[in-house]
Amino acid sequence: MAVVGLGGAVATTAVAGLDLLRAGGDTAGLPLAGLAVDGRPVEAATGMVEYTDLVVGGWDLDGSDLRKAAEQHGVLDHHQLAQAGPYLSSVTPWPAAGDADFCRNVTGGNVVLAETRRAQVDAVRADLVRFREEERLDGLVLVNLASTERWPDPAAPALQSTEAFEAGLDADDRSITPSMVYAYAAIAEGVGYVNFTPSLAADVPALVELAERHGVPVAGKDGKTGQTMMKTVLAPAFRSRALTVEGWYSTNILGNRDGLALDDPASLQSKLQTKGSVLDSILGYPVEDHVVRIDYYRPRGDQKEAWDAIDLVGFLGQRMQVKVDFLCRDSILAAPLAIELARLTDLAQQRGQGGVQTQLGWFFKAPMTPDGSTPEHALHRQERVLLDWVTTGATGR
Repeated sequence: MAVVGLGGAVATTAVAGLDLLRAGGDTAGLPLAGLAVDGRPVEAATGMVEYTDLVVGGWDLDGSDLRKAAEQHGVLDHHQLAQAGPYLSSVTPWPAAGDADFCRNVTGGNVVLAETRRAQVDAVRADLVRFREEERLDGLVLVNLASTERWPDPAAPALQSTEAFEAGLDADDRSITPSMVYAYAAIAEGVGYVNFTPSLAADVPALVELAERHGVPVAGKDGKTGQTMMKTVLAPAFRSRALTVEGWYSTNILGNRDGLALDDPASLQSKLQTKGSVLDSILGYPVEDHVVRIDYYRPRGDQKEAWDAIDLVGFLGQRMQVKVDFLCRDSILAAPLAIELARLTDLAQQRGQGGVQTQLGWFFKAPMTPDGSTPEHALHRQERVLLDWVTTGATGR
């Protein structure tokens, strides 16, 4: 795993978790742990990489080693930090390709010395080549866990075709975002790409075309972890019982680095676009009073609170309410999904399946589709598609 945002709360939690797994730790929270195919572990049946074989490196604007980063984020308890600390101390992020214009509230001095978009791409590609060679990797997947960027204009000419994108890199076109720099570099190096953020990245026509042309799997966007996961469970239930959703009010408070990034209105708008997209699709009608709020509240740290007030109309026009208060651990929910996505994207690459990986939609708030059509959002249907794909491609190894 080559991770953008390696020093963030999600990434440091994932790295610590993998180290603890190598020491015999618990696999709770990892959705595919213990999955069997024809009576055999999924890894033996399909060739999926073992958790303990994953190697992690990556980029961050903060150059602190991961133990210092983990102490700052406060996700791990004292025992976990003591046990994983020696390994975390040995991991230092590579200089990152950033642009403060796209993410104003998260900055740092660990920046690659490459000012133009083409130079940034070349630097990222060199890092991927070096990582692969130094660690003698059998496979490589780039996972974007960086802070949320503001969106550029999706209709910008440079984003419409691979040739236009190439010209945009050479012209230092600023409609090409840092997330797109990493996505392009990964695809050009034959490295699978996962966008766990709401940022616009591989899901522009130019990069979808490039991924298909190179046979590289890409997936995203915006990991579905807490409140939106609950929506994609509850909304299908309301629809199946013919309960009309009259209104759905959602609010979130969190105080981690992701929350700080979202305190910038431009970054927040990117997030709201993905969080707000699921409900109408599942229910089959527009919910006019669907409100989504996210507020940065520093004292809460990574202990996010997601609160929903749902107004329903049932038989004889009688009104009812549902209240949900999900006291989440943001990174504890997200880190295992990022790990599973790396394993699954690598498996797709082993199977020679390039382009948009629609079977991975289960993980995302706004799943990519090859033609930009409306994706499936209901969690139970997405899970069935994923498991069918995993088991159908069993290799017999």
